[in-house]
Amino acid sequence: MNYDTPSINSQGIALSPGQNRVLRNTYLLLALSMLPTIGGALLGIQLKFSFFAGSPFIAFLAFLGIAMGFMYGIERTKNSGLGVALLLAFTFFMGLMLSRLLQVALGFSNGGSMIALAAGGTGAIFFTMAGIASVSKRDFTNMGKFLFVGMIVVLLAAVANIFFQIPALSLAISAAVVMIFSAYILYDISRIVQGGEDNYISATLAVYLDIYNVFASLLQLIMAFSGERD
Repeated sequence: MNYDTPSINSQGIALSPGQNRVLRNTYLLLALSMLPTIGGALLGIQLKFSFFAGSPFIAFLAFLGIAMGFMYGIERTKNSGLGVALLLAFTFFMGLMLSRLLQVALGFSNGGSMIALAAGGTGAIFFTMAGIASVSKRDFTNMGKFLFVGMIVVLLAAVANIFFQIPALSLAISAAVVMIFSAYILYDISRIVQGGEDNYISATLAVYLDIYNVFASLLQLIMAFSGERD
């Protein structure tokens, strides 16, 4: 089978061999990245991992520092096998960080079903947005600046709420994150389809972060509205 043959999507748009290759490899690496994420999350739950639980602001800064370090390293090595290794290590770290939220969810009597619902909802959002980006004639890459501004506003609101601890603001932030990063899935897949991203490691990193943020925020919303205590 010749994988370098251009393909045609459902709208009759031809994808170049390079675009096909990047899209295919992105989806494969994205699927692979879920394994260390799950492994990190399960380990964190088992160890009752808590990252600077007594100081949320320091934890937030430390998390950002470690995450940015990983992302810098991945971008620097994205044209080698080391980039894949760093990406998988990063996803393990992100799974470990996710474990605290999962521990909170599992403290509810319906915790398992809420996690499953959040995972199913995230999957539905991903496949819908990726499908639209793949088959639509429209170029969604012009959304980038708007989404970036939205992300910065949400980030600033999240930092502020570390100090204010306003429940309604937390819910608003989670809802905004779900919407912004769902749109980011559309944007990032569109960049591949339109030829704006030609490295599958960078593409996987971007889409992985989109999915991660959608899942975490969706789970927070589900817990807020349907969490049941024993």
